[in-house]
Amino acid sequence: MGISVRTLTYYPVKGCAGTTVRSARVGDTGLEHDRTFMVVNAADGSFRSQRTQPALAVVRPEVLDGGAALRLSAPGVESLTVDAVPEGPLRPVSLFGKDIGDAPDQGDAAAEWFSQVLGAKSRLVRVARGFDRDGWGETPGKVAFADAHAVLVVSQASLDGLNARISAAGGGPVPMDRFRPNVVLDGCADAHAEDRMRTLDMGTVRLAYSVRATRCVVPMVDQATGVRSGPEPVRTLSAYRREPEYGNRVSFGLKAAVVRHGTLAVGDVVLPEWRDDRRD
Repeated sequence: MGISVRTLTYYPVKGCAGTTVRSARVGDTGLEHDRTFMVVNAADGSFRSQRTQPALAVVRPEVLDGGAALRLSAPGVESLTVDAVPEGPLRPVSLFGKDIGDAPDQGDAAAEWFSQVLGAKSRLVRVARGFDRDGWGETPGKVAFADAHAVLVVSQASLDGLNARISAAGGGPVPMDRFRPNVVLDGCADAHAEDRMRTLDMGTVRLAYSVRATRCVVPMVDQATGVRSGPEPVRTLSAYRREPEYGNRVSFGLKAAVVRHGTLAVGDVVLPEWRDDRRD
């Protein structure tokens, strides 16, 4: 049995919960609706992240009417539905200290809702029409409000291998959602086989390798509760997945660019082009 698509997930609001689907259209910046909205600091436009605001994990956005509206839900607060504003008052926004342009503000109701949930003055913004942002790496591609790449791919075999190591050390397994992938692969013979995939044909889409996905503290956040529970899985990854070329950070999964648009569905066969760069 070969490699296939196990799950597909997009994340409408950067840092918030994802929406798992049976099929998805894929464009330049990844799965449709992925990271098209972002929560920012009301004072300076810098992005809010689970790195410092783990409560984002329990915010569940739902895309309505093909992207014309957004329903926001979180424990302990009343849900809110807001119209998406593709044009309107622009707000300068930044990621990791770098200005990425101006983004349409989504209004006071959304701002007040997120400010209440996070306990910090926030605004909600949307990708502007004509937004054009480059990724980086072997195949840079284009990206919306994701950190730097269009699609994050992880294999189930990689998670199984990681959890085996955690269990051997006396810890409990972690779920896949800790890593917030867009595409999960089934059928890889080895853990971290995705490291060696240079192109991936699946459905009518082609992805191309950009970089290995380096990890921060977000995988230590329980995505069901919005509480950082560490030290796993980062502690175990630190023992065998250090990346000297990326500042000695740990890696898990690959980040990819979209080089051919199309559609993806759960169960689609995945045909990779391989590069043999196995580690000793």
